[in-house]
Amino acid sequence: MDPSLIPEILASSIRMAVPLILASLAGLWSERSGIVDIGLEGKMLAAAFAAASASFYFQSAWAGLFIAILVSLAMALVHGYASINQRGNQVVSGVAINMLAAGLAVVLGNTWFKEGGRTPALSEAMRFMPIDLPGATALADIPVLAGLAKIVSGHSLLTYLALALVPLSAWALARTRFGLRLRAVGENPHAVDTAGISVARLRYQAVIIAGVLCGIAGAYISTSLSASFVRDMSAGRGFMALAALIFANWRAWPALYTCLLFGFLQAIGNFMQGARIGQFEIPVQFFNTLPYLMTVVLLAGFIGKSIPPRASGIPYTKDR
Repeated sequence: MDPSLIPEILASSIRMAVPLILASLAGLWSERSGIVDIGLEGKMLAAAFAAASASFYFQSAWAGLFIAILVSLAMALVHGYASINQRGNQVVSGVAINMLAAGLAVVLGNTWFKEGGRTPALSEAMRFMPIDLPGATALADIPVLAGLAKIVSGHSLLTYLALALVPLSAWALARTRFGLRLRAVGENPHAVDTAGISVARLRYQAVIIAGVLCGIAGAYISTSLSASFVRDMSAGRGFMALAALIFANWRAWPALYTCLLFGFLQAIGNFMQGARIGQFEIPVQFFNTLPYLMTVVLLAGFIGKSIPPRASGIPYTKDR
């Protein structure tokens, strides 16, 4: 591999990791409160479709982001109602959201745009385009710093937002009253209820945060990472985010590092197309499967070693 490509691969790794980071943080907030969220994939997919459609209709990426958050939030509230109020099976509710989003996006896309479930291509005015950080251009001629500038600069606003949300989430869950109460609900909701704090309210707040984060992730996929919506374009990222969260033992910083690893594997797949070993050309499908193989490896190797919140997935019934 050409060493000059390393900064570009690392920059691409960050771009590929952004939706994983946001979805992983969404799962972190939800599952720390005791609500298992298998529906990350569906909320991201629905948000991606909503963002691309609204951006095209309103000619604005910000409108697309706003509508994407609303759509993801609506699905999150449905999951919250089924899990909190109705005390339903949280896994089944999440799977239903995934199926609903996958089918509804294609049906609506085909009905509205007549392009087989796709949305029309978005212009630059309808997308979140890369931005150059101050001083990045001045470093272009300095050998070592030029590569560093290429890695950290030239990303969209949503990329920097996602990276900023990692320390914010870690701090909020560990240092704020709200975060500590939320974690307590995920560990021992009966104790929280005894203290006079509403378990349902805290869990709904966590579900809402997860919905907002999935909405941003979906908008990023279709209006920043790509320039339109295509069928199943979330491509299993919600499940990768869950695997990263499990491997990270439900902590923000380790989840970030795991998501960056997934992003690196996806970037390698993009840059290694046509790679050869002697006269043999390595199939591009091999590189494309690496993130999914890593997902299986992480789940198989660490799912028994990770310790989820004790009340995770358990409907809370108020003592009388």
